[in-house]
Amino acid sequence: MAQPARFTFDLDLGKRTTPMAPPEPTMPERLVAELLAQAREEAYAEGVAAGERNATSIAAQTLAAAAATLATQSAEMAAALDTAAEQAQREAVELAASIGRKLALHLLARYPSVELDALIAECMQSLNGVPHLVVRCHPDIANGIRDIATAHMQTSGFAGRLVVMGDPEQRLGDGRLEWVDGGLVRDIGAIAKDIDLKISAYLAARSGQSRHEESDQ
Repeated sequence: MAQPARFTFDLDLGKRTTPMAPPEPTMPERLVAELLAQAREEAYAEGVAAGERNATSIAAQTLAAAAATLATQSAEMAAALDTAAEQAQREAVELAASIGRKLALHLLARYPSVELDALIAECMQSLNGVPHLVVRCHPDIANGIRDIATAHMQTSGFAGRLVVMGDPEQRLGDGRLEWVDGGLVRDIGAIAKDIDLKISAYLAARSGQSRHEESDQ
């Protein structure tokens, strides 16, 4: 059987002395560098623009949230101020009323017959022809009221019968004047209650006005 022939190369690679040249670039290095620089600049500019847009959006959201918080707090502060003002006004009125009561009681204790003196003088001016006049007052001032009423009879022209009665049910400074078809009453307690009702009505009206103004805003 015949032996296969060996394959032999005509080129001896071990004896090659000329190195292979590197492939020449298809694009100049300067142009590549310029393109890279341009790409970096564009990327940087886009990043800056995106950052500014993001910062603007965040700032707008923050500003809107702050404005909403400020509006809420302002409304709460305004309501608190209105409440405080209303409370201060109420306390001022109540304090003034309390001082007025104390002053009135002090004056009545010091001058217990002054109010009845004025009431008798006013009443006798219109009692011509009345047969009698009864004055009820606290027993402690009955004698003094009798003297006062007698003096007013001489200057007013009242010629009827005068009766002054000490009545333990009458508080000091209070009194009742009675004649045939009429009478007058001086009741400090009733006057104080009437004042309290007027004060309460005033404060309620002011409070209602404040709530109405708040609802209109």
